[in-house]
Amino acid sequence: MEIVAFGVQADERPFLDRAFAGRHQVRSLAVFLDRDTAPGYEIVSSSVNAELGADVLQTLAAGGTKLITQRSTGFNNIDLRAAADLGLSVGRVSCYSPHAVAEFAWALALAVNRRLVRATHRTRDFDFRLDGLMGRDLYGRTAGVLGTGRIGAAFTRIAHGFGMRLLGWDLVENPRCTALGMTYVPRERLFAEADLISLHLPLVDGTRRVVDASALAAMKDDAVLVNSSRGGLVDTAALVETLKAGRLTGVGLDVYEEEAKFFFVDKSLDIVDDDTLARLMTFGNVLVTSHQAYFTADAVGQIVAATVANVEDHLAHRTNENMLVTRGQLPATAR
Repeated sequence: MEIVAFGVQADERPFLDRAFAGRHQVRSLAVFLDRDTAPGYEIVSSSVNAELGADVLQTLAAGGTKLITQRSTGFNNIDLRAAADLGLSVGRVSCYSPHAVAEFAWALALAVNRRLVRATHRTRDFDFRLDGLMGRDLYGRTAGVLGTGRIGAAFTRIAHGFGMRLLGWDLVENPRCTALGMTYVPRERLFAEADLISLHLPLVDGTRRVVDASALAAMKDDAVLVNSSRGGLVDTAALVETLKAGRLTGVGLDVYEEEAKFFFVDKSLDIVDDDTLARLMTFGNVLVTSHQAYFTADAVGQIVAATVANVEDHLAHRTNENMLVTRGQLPATAR
């Protein structure tokens, strides 16, 4: 069986080659899966920035595709109902190392709190002044965690290690977080009291732009905001206005609302036509990375292993916990 994988990063390719060796032939492509690149293969593997709306799915189905296995946990880019109507199967990676994302979220938080990017730029020019580089101790301050699943819990454990007061918001309380001393509160209170806010939520109707203008207005002027989950959780235009007003100590973003047009590719020679992203990048207290929080050897290995399992189970007419649509059938909870 020949499988084509889209949006494959150079460091990811060896993992796919090794995992499928002796099983199937895999073609790894750097381009993203969309209407123009949709191929005539029974099995395709997509990345999180693929465009899998109804029109793309129709093109895939017409070309003979039976299984789409996405190499990510998030799947808000896939029209699952359209996939079901077309008789497709859709799989994802239900979980991988939560430590990869949680640790990276902390890297962002520490970098903006202690002005590491500005400091590095200065010292490369042999400017060793400390002006404008003062940060704050995290010990004794309040960490607000929105979303306390596996990744949020891992983030919470690290916050506990820093000696921080812990506030959480989620639909269901995680006993592992409460055991660390976390208090679950309404999100309005969390926004108002937290010194550091980190987002670990899925992007669904109820969480889209959960950090909007009113949430930003409620935050402390010297708060730190970190988003390593989904770009659509933050109203970026409102965030820009907040930063223009001189508020927030720092912002660390590994995701962006319109990232599909920019992330994972080299745009250094192009004119950037996204005024919001361009303005965001001008703030010295903002650090933007390109959706790399998951990108450790441990996590990528687990993602690829789950992708192989999705392929093998599809060919053997089995299902597993990763399947979102199985041969045109949505799970009962999604109907």
